[in-house]
Amino acid sequence: MNFFNHPKYSPDHPAGSTIETKDPSLAGLERRINEAGEALLNSFVRVIDQIPGGDSGPQRLSKELGIDKVLASRMLKAVRAPDAMSVVHRVPGPEPMRRVIKASSKLGVNPEDIKEAGVAIDRFETLIRTEIGDRSALEAILSAWVPEARREFELRRKQAAFRAMSQLKGVQAEVYAECAIFWPSDDGDHIDIVWIKSVFGLQRLRPGMRVKFTSHRAVEKGTERQTFTITGDPVDSVDSATLEHYCSDPTPRLEVHHAGEVMHYLLEPGGFGAQSAIDLVTCEVNRGEIPRYISSERNRKAWASSDINIPSRRMQFDVLLHKDLYTNGYPELRVYDTTIQGQADINDPSRDIDQLDLLESIENLGSGLTRFGSSHVPRYRAMIGEVCSKLQFDPDLLRGYRVSSDYPIYGSQAAMLFSTQDRNEQ
Repeated sequence: MNFFNHPKYSPDHPAGSTIETKDPSLAGLERRINEAGEALLNSFVRVIDQIPGGDSGPQRLSKELGIDKVLASRMLKAVRAPDAMSVVHRVPGPEPMRRVIKASSKLGVNPEDIKEAGVAIDRFETLIRTEIGDRSALEAILSAWVPEARREFELRRKQAAFRAMSQLKGVQAEVYAECAIFWPSDDGDHIDIVWIKSVFGLQRLRPGMRVKFTSHRAVEKGTERQTFTITGDPVDSVDSATLEHYCSDPTPRLEVHHAGEVMHYLLEPGGFGAQSAIDLVTCEVNRGEIPRYISSERNRKAWASSDINIPSRRMQFDVLLHKDLYTNGYPELRVYDTTIQGQADINDPSRDIDQLDLLESIENLGSGLTRFGSSHVPRYRAMIGEVCSKLQFDPDLLRGYRVSSDYPIYGSQAAMLFSTQDRNEQ
């Protein structure tokens, strides 16, 4: 079970870009969905307008029609939608809508309006059955055109994927968090990379499941990996890299296995279930890890990434940069599917096709330690402050960026890209 996948930096290939295409055949389907939504909206607005207290809220509407409050609420949200696409997203299924017009007919609503609403429902049902397949497929299509539908679509599917993968893998975490601190090396030509890696509420769901954490790097023309603790000692076990004050008690113990640029940490055998959940926080210091300056002619991006290799309810990935590093513009976010070709080299254009189109974005945290709070990682500011203090870094010289996600996709890689600096720019 992989967990701590170290980010990768400075690959060999020039940075590529994603090319988006749109299938022309979708234009006709989009028009028909819009027409179905407009028909539902126009007919149901007239129906509900004739129901006593129809504009008073779902509780009153449910009482008048003798329907449940959830159905009444969905109907009111639909007729208040800003556009036809949103109507199609918000309306309940055909049969619940037929119950609404049947109940409305008993309250003296104009029979012609009832008939028109019935025709609109039939049209909507035919569209789903003959052109789309089912309501789930319709929601997938709407997610491309309706922001509200897309947010709900992604969250529900990611939540379902989390449940399935956590059961299959037999392990899950409440929070998976990584923080990379980029600081100028003493030689002026390189950058030190400090990694604070943490998992909270990690638990085995089945007895006997093996849990493996992995730290990996990939740098261009890198020397043999030398990873240190915040006290300057070589990392020879996870115990030496653990920040005990932020771990569960007793501190989780792991075996360490070196394999070139990879370090594997195997969690000691233990119990399973919520009562055996653990918190683990480690810190690795990599001195002179990457070059500070890259010629602009090479068309390269500097980057760091966090790979989701354990099913988690929440992901937080921060990059904290010294104020003098990567000052050209705002960082770019790419999320890759790693299930076929493995961890992506973001400067390799051939991996553009593996990018996932998700709503995740980068949040600008601002500058200084007081801006680096977290509602998901306990005592996060104190943790950052302690690491900076021991390394003699001034945290107020840092600016931060964050990517966070509910139910991050297992097997995905979130990468933050930064425009490199040419020495001549200084």
